[in-house]
Amino acid sequence: MKSFPKREYFFNYTIQALTELGGSGSNDEINNKVIDILQLPEELLNKMHKNTNQTEFEYQMAWVRTMLKNQGLIENSKRGVWAIKANQEITLPKFKINFDKSEAKRVDEEITDDEEWKEKLLNVITENLSPNAFERLVQRILREKGFSQVEVTGRTGDGGIDGVGIAKINGILSFHIIFQCKRYKGKVGAKDMRDFRGAMVGRTDKGLFITTGMFTRDAIAEASRDGAPVIDLIDGDLLVEKLKELGLGVSVEFKEEVTIDEDWFKNF
Repeated sequence: MKSFPKREYFFNYTIQALTELGGSGSNDEINNKVIDILQLPEELLNKMHKNTNQTEFEYQMAWVRTMLKNQGLIENSKRGVWAIKANQEITLPKFKINFDKSEAKRVDEEITDDEEWKEKLLNVITENLSPNAFERLVQRILREKGFSQVEVTGRTGDGGIDGVGIAKINGILSFHIIFQCKRYKGKVGAKDMRDFRGAMVGRTDKGLFITTGMFTRDAIAEASRDGAPVIDLIDGDLLVEKLKELGLGVSVEFKEEVTIDEDWFKNF
């Protein structure tokens, strides 16, 4: 596979991925499963989409999920989990999508609009915030998410450790966490994971790596490698989603829609 395929190519494989995942999955789970099924090469996965902050693969997969949803074949929850709709009988080899041009344009605009605000917010963070300010932003996010004793250390030569905190589960269990912040537009690689994990040794069993950029597949694999302390990852896309969720520097306005019940007036 030398050139990037058309998005229609991924329809069947997205359904197959969801099926193999047990009928549901997050964006990343679906994307990674499709990559595994097709054994997509790194040169295709690293290709960036010309108008967004996503890779071409991520952009096209967002398109595919929306198209499948609009065809009534899959659904998604508010928590970003996609699932095959109940009672759907899909024969993969014969599976096709009927999608007219006007609907295709609407979906494209929907995806583009979603990416525009994310890209704009990431630009604000990477261009307007100093590294120290970014660390304080991460500190605020962690506090808002329920972490306690969150401190920004940012000591030079400390193996990339930018801060520490305590995460509590269900108000009972707690564990110490070390985090690193990387205000960066590029991709964070596996070496960064290994260096960070080296700095974690003897201090904690849990790490959190936060970047405004993206993680390579090798970095993601290294972060969850068997037999090594786990490093949780937050990339730029998830970071801005959290800011939106928490209402930190982001506000969402909902358009009022008025419906007139003409039958109601007939009772007078």
